Amino acid sequence: PPPPRGRSGSCLAAPRGSRLRLRLRPLPPASTSLPSATSADAGPTSSGPVPLDGASWPTKFPAREHCSRCGLCETRHVVRVSDACAFLGDGMRRNVDGLEGKVHGRQRELGGMVWEGEGGGVEAAEEARFGVLSRPMELARGKGVDGAQWTGVVTGIAVSMLEVGMVDAVVCIASGSDETDGDNGWSQPEPILARTVEDVLRGRGVKPALAPSLRVLSELDESPEIRRLLFCGVGCAVQAFRAIQGDLNLDEVYVLGTNCADNSPTPEDAREFLRQGIPAATGSDDGAILGYEFAQDFRVHVKKGGGGRASDPSYVRTPYFCLPGEVAEFAIADSCLACFDYTNALADVVVGYMGAPLDPSGQMDKSYQTLTVRNARGEAMVRTALEAGRLEVGLEATGKGGHEKFAMATVASDNLVQKMVGGDTKKEGMPRILGEIMASVMTAVGPKGVSFARYSVDYHVLRNYLHVLDVWGEDAAVKMVPEYCAKIVDKYTETSGQFRELVTSIKMKGRRQSG
Repeated sequence: PPPPRGRSGSCLAAPRGSRLRLRLRPLPPASTSLPSATSADAGPTSSGPVPLDGASWPTKFPAREHCSRCGLCETRHVVRVSDACAFLGDGMRRNVDGLEGKVHGRQRELGGMVWEGEGGGVEAAEEARFGVLSRPMELARGKGVDGAQWTGVVTGIAVSMLEVGMVDAVVCIASGSDETDGDNGWSQPEPILARTVEDVLRGRGVKPALAPSLRVLSELDESPEIRRLLFCGVGCAVQAFRAIQGDLNLDEVYVLGTNCADNSPTPEDAREFLRQGIPAATGSDDGAILGYEFAQDFRVHVKKGGGGRASDPSYVRTPYFCLPGEVAEFAIADSCLACFDYTNALADVVVGYMGAPLDPSGQMDKSYQTLTVRNARGEAMVRTALEAGRLEVGLEATGKGGHEKFAMATVASDNLVQKMVGGDTKKEGMPRILGEIMASVMTAVGPKGVSFARYSVDYHVLRNYLHVLDVWGEDAAVKMVPEYCAKIVDKYTETSGQFRELVTSIKMKGRRQSG
């Protein structure tokens, strides 16, 4: 079952007991500024670059089925796609390893990745796995943001920055109108350039489908009064934004990111996931659904409200283990299977929930989330929200319990992975009573807090490495994987015979197909 959210090979995996290292080619020396367009990027005609029509997604977009539809290609910045897209060429390795130092002033410290039995009891989040930290990862809750999916940490920061004039506008993903397909807009992502608090509040709630955040950058060309911008987005969109932000003619840029994994390709796919996977949540009233999350108690939590964004929501919870095995095939976008930036490495501030404890009540709007601050801009963003009374920062985020065995067991049983290697795939999930028992046992004995986040990060890195290896082969897998992910892959290659067997099986399949 999937944890929270997330063709040709040429040689065999290393033999048991040896270590297979991903041989990363060195990146060019870092420059002191973010890249910007050159005159050579001006496009093929004097009329300038022609944005792609979103209606032709994904077949006519450069990354095709692996396009995350970040929106870049739907603007004049399409000319930068080859060096900005997270899924073309060196992809996320080019962006994460190449831009991290330029964005934050330094690279992450790669030497302290935590492993079971090696960390000396380290419980806090480490840079090697979670990215540059200007302070320890902390727990936080939003204040005074009614209708948020969690407590409104992201919304509270964005509103505070706009209210005090720290920014002139906010790029965010709004929910569609309540009338859109009768689902209260939870599954209808709509990118907007928000200029008022009311506009920002439309962005409350997590959107479960791909959304073209960068598409609204075209509005900046017609809005010279906007000099200071806050961009809110997930990892792939943030990477593309960082690659072209020097072209935007802005005085100040801030980036507020979220952790992200396994979005659905379209809103309809997200709704279908609930219809097939959690029919009890849909029933006869799809309109009551406000959102859903794969939570830390190994259950999917579907948040519902009787009338719009109710202040007293109810929840339907289903163990991961009860989900039909085939739902992942249509409910997870191919781009998410090639993503190596769960932790949103290039944002100034990142908000998530995987490293935070779930409130005993099980309610999202009472639970803490994790707050990751990466640089001085991020410190200013958080300080603004604290001074405005819209943010509460609690204790340092910590965790306990080993994560590697759980991550590897999840990879090995994953339907998508089993399909890659020609193994047995599951059509039906566990019976409900067995699934509930399994979820309760896993919650009791499994990793918690930051250790649970390590489990989720490692699972997605390993599964996605196998996907890239299967679809594009070993050379592509090596050049696309950021260095921190390569360290994770190396570790499991060294310590897990099960993982080595999966790698070997995929490479052998590639050799048969190629010759």
